[in-house]
Amino acid sequence: MSDTPDPEVIELASKVFDLARTGDADALAAYVDAGVPVNLTNDRGDSLVMLAAYHGHAAAVSALLARGADADRANDRGQTPLAGAVFKGEEAVIHALLAGGADPESGTPSAVETARMFGKAELLDLFSAR
Repeated sequence: MSDTPDPEVIELASKVFDLARTGDADALAAYVDAGVPVNLTNDRGDSLVMLAAYHGHAAAVSALLARGADADRANDRGQTPLAGAVFKGEEAVIHALLAGGADPESGTPSAVETARMFGKAELLDLFSAR
């Protein structure tokens, strides 16, 4: 076994990460259904869900969560997709993540702490209602 990554695997991973960033839910679903790990992460620990959430793609987030993605998977900095969506003000993504089981208390800072930092009382109310 070689320690050198297979260039074709790297190319495929890059393509899938780009699909998450651009929100192509159908293509993401097809790749995951074909065997791409649903919790695939990049070199910063950002999962496909994190990238889709941060870029505001609720449909892609939902498609990944429906296929078993971890809604609370934190990146290397301890950030979760839900906290990222709160930071970016992505309301549809926040609701998709909550529907997929995301924990508002997970991560550093958590989504609750992020909402508090930015004075988003409506999100604090939403989180406390869970």
